Amino acid sequence: MRAIHLTIRGRVQGVGYRDTLRSAARRNGATGWVRNRGDGTVEAVLQGDDAALDALRRWVRRGPPLAVVERVEERPASTEETALIDGSIRRLPTV
Repeated sequence: MRAIHLTIRGRVQGVGYRDTLRSAARRNGATGWVRNRGDGTVEAVLQGDDAALDALRRWVRRGPPLAVVERVEERPASTEETALIDGSIRRLPTV
């Protein structure tokens, strides 16, 4: 399994983005975490097989109906970030 770190920019806070991303991750068999950041972005670390991550990459570029995604940045997740994965898809506190 691979893990990716995503930073989603645009109108992505206050529109249900984190909760619907968690639902999409569960549907696709992925684990990880998601949280808001103080700069207005949403940050997520997602772990799963290639098919799950590909489906989630497509989903994050759309988001929920009220979101306006302007840009998605992706990189491999670090060891510290994957250490927070507990086998579910968690919503972490805002940083």
